[in-house]
This record gives sequence, C-alpha cells and structure tokens, in this order.
Amino acid sequence: MREVYVAGIGITTFTRLEYPLVEIASYASMMALKDAGVTEVDQLYVANMGAPRVNHQTALGSAVADSLSLLPAGAAAIENGPASGAAAIKAGFQAVASGMDDVVLVAGVERMREVNNLEATDFVATLTHPLTEYIYGVTLPSHAAMFARLYMEKYGVTERHLAMVGVKNQNAALNNVWAHLQQGITLEGILDSPEAMTNNPYVAEPLRFFDACPVSDGGAAIILVSKEKAQELGRPMIRLSGIGQATDTHAVFEREEPTDLLAVRNAARAAYDMSGLGPEDIDVAELHDAFTILEIAESEEVGFFPKGEGHIALEKGETALGGKIPINVGGGLKGRGHPVGATGVAQAWEIVTQLRGDGEKRQVEGARTGLSLNFGGFGNNVVCLTFVRED
Repeated sequence: MREVYVAGIGITTFTRLEYPLVEIASYASMMALKDAGVTEVDQLYVANMGAPRVNHQTALGSAVADSLSLLPAGAAAIENGPASGAAAIKAGFQAVASGMDDVVLVAGVERMREVNNLEATDFVATLTHPLTEYIYGVTLPSHAAMFARLYMEKYGVTERHLAMVGVKNQNAALNNVWAHLQQGITLEGILDSPEAMTNNPYVAEPLRFFDACPVSDGGAAIILVSKEKAQELGRPMIRLSGIGQATDTHAVFEREEPTDLLAVRNAARAAYDMSGLGPEDIDVAELHDAFTILEIAESEEVGFFPKGEGHIALEKGETALGGKIPINVGGGLKGRGHPVGATGVAQAWEIVTQLRGDGEKRQVEGARTGLSLNFGGFGNNVVCLTFVRED
C-alpha cells in the first residue's frame, strides 16, 4: 500500500450562500487545485448528504467534474450522512494507496439553507432509524439532549460545562475568516445573566440555543496524491497516516450503554493502529461538536481523557488553544458551521492548515500531528483520520 499525502486544500465561507450547489463545490475545489499546483486529476469524489432532496440535484460527481473541466476524470458522489466528508476522503485515500490513481480531488459540499430550519431539521432527522425513531418525531437535537441528560447524571457534567464548550468554540471562530459565526459570546451572556434565558433558550432540554451548531452552506476540498507526486509538487509533506471507520447500532436505544460511543472508540483505535500513533501523540484535534456534549464525550472516546473526565479537562483549559490538546481551534462545527457533507473535509482542511503552520491567530504552536473525527448519524457511522507532517 502506497503512502498518501495532502497536496492542496480549499474552502468557502460557511454561511448562507446564494450560489448553486455545484458552484460552491467548484469554488473550494479550484482553491485546492491552485494550492496543490495541479490542473488534472485522475478521480473526483464529492461528499454530500442532501442534494437530491434539498437541492433537486443528482449525479453531483459528474456535474462538478464538468464544471471544473476535469473531464475525463472519474467522478462519483459519496453519501454517509454527516460523515460523508471523511468517508469521501477514505475513498480518495484508497484510490491513491492502491496505486489506481496518483491525484484525487475530494470535495465536500452542502447547501442546507435553501430550505427553512424546520425542513433542514427534518432532512437531517432522516438519518435516524426509520421505524423506531424517525416516525415518532426523533430529531438530532432530541437525540443529543437525551444523550446529554444521561451523561450529566452519570458523570457530573453540568449545563455550565456545555456552555463552556460553546463559548470556547464560538469565540475560536473569531480567528477563522471562513467561519459562520463571527459573534463573540460569554458565559455571563448565555448562562448567568437575567437575560440568559431570552438570549439562550432551551432547544431540547438540557441543550440550549448556543449548545448547537448553526445550519450552514459551504464547501471544502483537498487534493490527495502519491508520495512521488507530493515530492514533485514541492508542497509541505502532510501525510494522511491513519484511517479508521466503525459502525454502531442504527437505533440508539438498542445500545447496551447509551452513553458509550463505541463507533467513535473503535474508529479512533483503528486510525491509531494504522498510523502507529496514540492519543498522547496528537498535537491538535478536530472533533465533531454538532452539539456541545459531543466534544466532551468524543474527547474521552478517542483517548485524550479517561471516561467521565472530559469536562474536568475542559475546566482546566486543557482543550483550549495553548492547552494540553487543543480541540476545535478553528471554531469546530459550533463556530465554523456544519454544512453536513462538507464538514469532514473542512475538519481535514483545518488540520492540514495547522500542520502547515498557517493557522495565524489560532495556530497551535509546534503542531506536527493531528486528528479529525467525523460523526455520522448519532454515532452509528464514524470516520477518524490522523495526519502527520514529515518535512
């Protein structure tokens, strides 16, 4: 199996975008192609969850290939719920590692704000179990709220801890010009003040408005190449060193212990095994914080902290910029936004930016290794990636 490197990256602003879906994907892709210094690719994978339902667009892979004048490159769309982005990166990795392709473009894109928030919530809820969850009105906020309540009762996590994640990540987004949310928040304003309930109402108790990511449009892209091609291009040698993917029961109630995110644990273990790294070796991480409770739980499941102690590490500042293991320094989903098909690629974009030393005000000093975790469904399909800078 050949080694695989990231030669180029690109991203759009995550916000409300008025451009067609294909143009959003193409813009991020052109940035990645220019960054890598390539004009031709062997294969294109486009990660997306909702184009057929939300945007009335199918055959997205071939549409983006034609938009970018990449013909006759192979092209395909990949859908894996909110983990579509990292799943597409996995496909790109396999294409290069196998020797089938030397240059692969992976783009992730979503235009969610073409519909209203209620329709967007329903669209995302279709990833729940159709017969035991969706038909009874289960949504992702309700899943996260029930998970949060169980976690709080079992491990002593409080609403204040949840708010601390929200404040950390939304304020981190102020140092990321591509991020959706560009408004600073404080614990006083969203939790402690008399106006907190107005400013930050419950969405699904115990989760409040600022415990959830925004509904976003946006795209991100990366170029994966063989080692020989990476050396030829002369870009920083960022190796995609490990990939792990794991599944869990589709219906959450069927899990033996619903506060255990076994797919996260198993995906991280597989990525570590492949890369030869351990959690203690990671310098910077991107965790899937669609809801604030998930960052706390995932930080434990990937091995950064013992089970039940992620909120304690948060209190100590260990997950902030300058801490023991900085998490979501570009804002995460909470601050950067969450156009679902683009998120896994955007997480990789942030890690590569950090390992190149291009993070500017959010740069993690001396970062040489990184991890990203893309969480699909409610933890029923998870992809974990590790990256290493080698030059």
